Amino acid sequence: VSFAPGLKFLIVVNREIGAMDLLFIIPCRLYGDSWPLDSLASFLSEKRIRFTEATKQNFAPYKVGDTFGPTWWTCWFKVTLTIPESWRGKEVHLRWESDGEAMVWRDGQPVQVMVRIDQDVKALCLTHVVTLYVETACNGLFGAGQGSMIAAPDPNRTFSVQRAELVVLNSDVRELLTDFEMLVDLVKELGEGEQRGYQALFTVNEMVNLCDPFDPNSYSKARSLARNFFNQRNGESQHTVHAMGHCHIDSAWLWPYEETIRKCGRSWVTAIRLMEKNPEFVFTCSQAQQFQWVKSWYPGLFSQIQQFVEKGQFIPVGGTWVEMDGNLPSGESMVRQFLEGQRFFNQEFGIHCKEFWLPDTFGYSAQLPQIMQGCGISNFLTQKLSWNLVNTFPHNTFFWEGLDGSKVLTHFPPGNSYEMKGKIEDVIKTVKNNKDKGRANHSAVLFGFGDGGGGPTQLMLDRLHRIKDSDGLPKVQMSSPDKLFSQLQADSALLCTWTGELFLELHNGTYTTQAQIKRGNRQCETLLHDIEIASCLALCRDRMFQYPVERLQELWRYSIYIRSGGAALLNDACGALCPKGNAAGVFNSLPWERHEVIQTQDGAGKPTLALVRVPSVGLSPVKETQPATPVSVTVQADGTVLMENGILRTVVNKDGTLASLCLISANREAISDGCHGNQFVMFDDVPLYWDAWDVMDYHLQTRNPLHEVVQPVHVVSTGGLRGSVSFSLRISDKSTVTQEIVMDAMCPYIKFNTEVKWAESHKFLKVEFPVRVRSANATYEIQFGHLQRPTHRNTSWDWARFEVWGHKWSDLSEHNFGVALLNDCKYGYSVHRNTMTLSLLRAPKAPDANADMGTHSFTYAIMPHTGSFQDASVIRCAYNLNFPLRLIQCTPDTLPWSAFSVSTEAVILETVKQAEDRKGALVVRLYESHGSSVVATLFTSLPVKEAWHCDLLERHDSTQPAHFTSEGVTLNFSPFQIVSLLLIL
Repeated sequence: VSFAPGLKFLIVVNREIGAMDLLFIIPCRLYGDSWPLDSLASFLSEKRIRFTEATKQNFAPYKVGDTFGPTWWTCWFKVTLTIPESWRGKEVHLRWESDGEAMVWRDGQPVQVMVRIDQDVKALCLTHVVTLYVETACNGLFGAGQGSMIAAPDPNRTFSVQRAELVVLNSDVRELLTDFEMLVDLVKELGEGEQRGYQALFTVNEMVNLCDPFDPNSYSKARSLARNFFNQRNGESQHTVHAMGHCHIDSAWLWPYEETIRKCGRSWVTAIRLMEKNPEFVFTCSQAQQFQWVKSWYPGLFSQIQQFVEKGQFIPVGGTWVEMDGNLPSGESMVRQFLEGQRFFNQEFGIHCKEFWLPDTFGYSAQLPQIMQGCGISNFLTQKLSWNLVNTFPHNTFFWEGLDGSKVLTHFPPGNSYEMKGKIEDVIKTVKNNKDKGRANHSAVLFGFGDGGGGPTQLMLDRLHRIKDSDGLPKVQMSSPDKLFSQLQADSALLCTWTGELFLELHNGTYTTQAQIKRGNRQCETLLHDIEIASCLALCRDRMFQYPVERLQELWRYSIYIRSGGAALLNDACGALCPKGNAAGVFNSLPWERHEVIQTQDGAGKPTLALVRVPSVGLSPVKETQPATPVSVTVQADGTVLMENGILRTVVNKDGTLASLCLISANREAISDGCHGNQFVMFDDVPLYWDAWDVMDYHLQTRNPLHEVVQPVHVVSTGGLRGSVSFSLRISDKSTVTQEIVMDAMCPYIKFNTEVKWAESHKFLKVEFPVRVRSANATYEIQFGHLQRPTHRNTSWDWARFEVWGHKWSDLSEHNFGVALLNDCKYGYSVHRNTMTLSLLRAPKAPDANADMGTHSFTYAIMPHTGSFQDASVIRCAYNLNFPLRLIQCTPDTLPWSAFSVSTEAVILETVKQAEDRKGALVVRLYESHGSSVVATLFTSLPVKEAWHCDLLERHDSTQPAHFTSEGVTLNFSPFQIVSLLLIL
């Protein structure tokens, strides 16, 4: 670097030069001599290939500044270099400035990561020729958005290397820069008005007076002033910051899955290199799936990780397979997250995680505390509630009490980030933002580049080392989650308790966006449930049947294959239930008898309907029964259609709305006066920033009912076992909705089979049911239970719940009457006053410009009832809608057979599976669904010899057998309690 003539003179004369001016000049001294590379060549690949394959390719000469790409491709560089003999003893670096994310390989192993421009790599050899490979991804840290981080990617973006050379690093300059930065930041954060802030300012000025940027000998004198300042110690009462390196990596966000694998490799090799240099450095890392990827793609790196796990520096956390969504997975899916995660960590590292680690998800189910405890986890760390749009969450350290009363010690890092940089502002914010001052004097600081990976850097460690015990700042110690929570637990006597869900007041558009994924998730959960039950039953009926252990684990872990692979497994299991069958049969995976209309085939192979009765968790041949009251369908003089089945009576208007819905036994009308049910409505949907994630409350002011009829209501099925009508509406010039409204014999709800052709932009489609019910609260199903939320907007906390999540059903009830809204794949709800609304489709344009475009199929249902929703079997009906009876083949003389049943409707048998570690044993999982204390008996026809209570990881205490007799297993349940049993056959 050359300087203008006289610049040194100006520095000498003007002793009042500011620290910021000095910081501009000194970086020019960071690098000393430079040396060119021997050669630089490149190879461009459309696919992400492994190192061994890349090195076999033909590399062409590359000139710095040349472009490569496009987006999502990979450019491999081959670098050869020779370090001059005269540089012996100096710290030599490869200085590499480029676009994209890069990994440096040497001797077949990843050695360093470069994820930001102007990073350098320390060369590990001195005198002979060194060959390095640089694997460069054609994307940035957050994908390849056009103009903003979440914009749709630019498919034609190109990249380049701007600098590639050897340099000598002047480490004393780097240390001096860090001193200046920390002191200047301390002045900014504390201000001159505080004693410590003024002392920092004074120290900086003294350092400026001593420091001549052109005299390296002056650097040590200036640094000694900084050391003296930072070495002034704290008092005993200072807040303690537990600093933990972290690198949050979204497994799927703005880049392909395959890039996530490389992000893990790039980030974790950096952590390992830092551990080698900094023995005190501790790095926390979650998500067993990502460990599995690294084990497969980077086995050498994984072996190093195992070594540092044993040393206590590389700490697996979380106990789950991935950092999953905290709202939308089913209860059993959440259990499997912990089961697969904890088993992986135990098998690979010999540990079970004690803390659940979920920093970046959009809300937290009220059943998570119980699930955590059932998986050996008593502590919870997250951060996302600091993003609340309306209300500030009142705690940072507290006990979180779940739906059943289970409690876990919970910590939100007060700095409101899981990717801090070790700066002064980070530790100051941690102290100032702590909402539990006096109750908790310890907090976490998670430092490292995150979301897109990267992790901690040496600079971050240097910053934290300087202030580990410096007067005026909190004490900083390299720590671990176990140390943090042990300290918090020891001082927990005064901590407050938060009961119920942790609701994030932001990102509630995620309940609806990418509807096909939501539908696939629900259907795959259903399919896996049925596969496991059918396989267990097949195992007991046919000893030659092999339970598909490995295939099921693959399906639970890698959801992309569930539909195709799962269908074959279910077919195999059902075939083993009734070998050599050639007559029609029905399999019921739910723990109650079902009496339903199904579609089957007659002797000629034509589709036909049958009303069948199938025992709980069992099978039966198709034997038609007659309904007590057949369905009648009548077209009325005004063009409306009247349908009735003895339970319900409804009048459907020409546009498909319900003019009336009457519960016949109670003579109660469900639709509100002057209103219509099944009203489709459109809203403008333009969030402030997070297009695919958010829906803002102001969208409610743009309500626009759909009335334009393409095809008016007409009869499809004329009655008997089923009556149905169909109609079509125009949403816009590009979008339509077609629906079949179905009423089955003996069915207490009406189904709405819906197909939407959707080609909108920033619109939101919902369906409304204004009902004749008044209640201050509505009820929503969540994992293994349900909870209530207000239907009014009295407070800011109520208002923030204008769009909420739920699973298979919601219910609005007053005393002795209510209406339930069921669905088979939707998660977004709103119940305001007496209007029940189900969110159907959104149309965001970023980051996926084509999100939700196309054809969608889904079903919802409306169910008026007397009494409570518990007594009216709303929960069972929602299960029936989501778990259809499955046609199988059986012999004509097959007798109806039931494997399991439960004595009370309040308790649901949710899961039947083979035990993980004991062949020939089953695990069954039940939960109390009504919110009541109850004694239940689990009946089974299987040859069970013993029954033991076990936790969600399937560990049982041999001193506590379940109460098992010839009558079954007797169990005591408290409200919403989950109970797992190990059954020995």
